[in-house]
Order: sequence, then C-alpha cells, then structure tokens
Amino acid sequence: MNAPIPFPEQVHFDRTELGLILSLYGRMVAQGEWRDYGISAMRDLAVFAVFRRTAETPLYRIEKRPALRHRQGMYAVVGMDGQTLRRGADLAQVLRVLEKKSLRVID
Repeated sequence: MNAPIPFPEQVHFDRTELGLILSLYGRMVAQGEWRDYGISAMRDLAVFAVFRRTAETPLYRIEKRPALRHRQGMYAVVGMDGQTLRRGADLAQVLRVLEKKSLRVID
C-alpha cells in the first residue's frame, strides 16, 4: 500500500516563481510604484507582499496555496482591501493583473 505524501512543513516560492515575481517587482520599483517587499512562508501558504512604504499595509499580496491547485489554481493576487484580483494555475498569467495596473495615460 502506498503511504500518503506528507505536506511540507512550510510552503515556499521556488526559484522560477521568485524569478517571475522579482522581475515584476524590479520593473515596478524602477517606475517608482513599489518600494519594499516581504516574504512569508507558512504551513499552508507562501506570501510575497508588496509595499509602497515600509510602515504600511501591503498594496498587494501574491499568494501560493498548493492545497487549491486542483480547484481555482494555487496562485492569487490579493489587493489591499483583501479582494482577490486574480487567481489561477499559471503564475505569469496571474501576475499580469499587476502589470495592467501600472499603465497610465501620458499627455
């Protein structure tokens, strides 16, 4: 009989995921939109939080919840108000919601 696969003690972003997130983060810092970030690893999720200033609540949280990978998708972008802006199985597609928010009209 096969033994169940144990869950990891903590969920983390892997190197590829962090590469995608930090690439977006670097572009937004260069535009002056974002200034700081924080990473949290917990038992059921990993969070990359983006801040405009260090001492405030995060503008956005990029979350990874492996338990949801067969349902809505394990990646989500959550806004400052707690509203889920986008959820899916492909991190690059989920992060596009943040790139669209950086577009501005220039006179």
